[in-house]
Amino acid sequence: MIGAAALGLAACAPQVPDSGAGFREYGQFQPAPPAPVSSAPAAATGAPLAAPMSAAATTPPAPQGGMQPAIPSSDLAAAGIGAASPAADPATGRTAGVDATPGNAAPPLMNNPGLSDEQSFQAVASRETIQSDAERRAAQAAAYQVVQPGAVPDRPQDAGPNIVAYALGAPNVKGQAWYSRFIFASKAREARNCAKYVSDDAAQRAFLSRGGPDRDPMGLDPDGDGFACNWDPAPFKQAAGN
Repeated sequence: MIGAAALGLAACAPQVPDSGAGFREYGQFQPAPPAPVSSAPAAATGAPLAAPMSAAATTPPAPQGGMQPAIPSSDLAAAGIGAASPAADPATGRTAGVDATPGNAAPPLMNNPGLSDEQSFQAVASRETIQSDAERRAAQAAAYQVVQPGAVPDRPQDAGPNIVAYALGAPNVKGQAWYSRFIFASKAREARNCAKYVSDDAAQRAFLSRGGPDRDPMGLDPDGDGFACNWDPAPFKQAAGN
């Protein structure tokens, strides 16, 4: 009785699959061989490729028409820019020149009182006649005056030494020693003292007024030629013809 019940329970229990190692054939664990590779080209699938790009497709698009320049052409023409040049004669190939006929008058000149038109025959002939020109010349001759030279005024007595008379009477030339000087006279002292005068003429007057040319207390003539600093009597002699 008990054995029959055990057999019934065993028949109702689910069957356990054989999943453990060693329950399958050895051939089932071998890897499958690779599929054979065919040497024939595979058929193209999918959508067809687009047609090759033509040379016309690479040409950049033409600029859009109707675009106006930044500056109107009327303004450029008024400024003389872009004006049409004179057309050439197809027969001779020469360009037409400027119309120089009497009808094409020259532009009027502005009246300038600072410019004289006496050299223009047309301008003078339009306002002068032979009679009026003779009258004008007679008036100019009547107004002509001859100035006679007058006597030179006397030189003031307190004007100081006369360097012109001294230059004309000098017995030597510049640089030629004529008077004795102190042995310690130097060019450095001369340059220092000459810088105190505004000109060589002023230095020569001061030199003569202080006992020169025999004496030279200011050291203006260390070489003893009788001429202070850079003063030279040659220009005065040349003016007098000496």
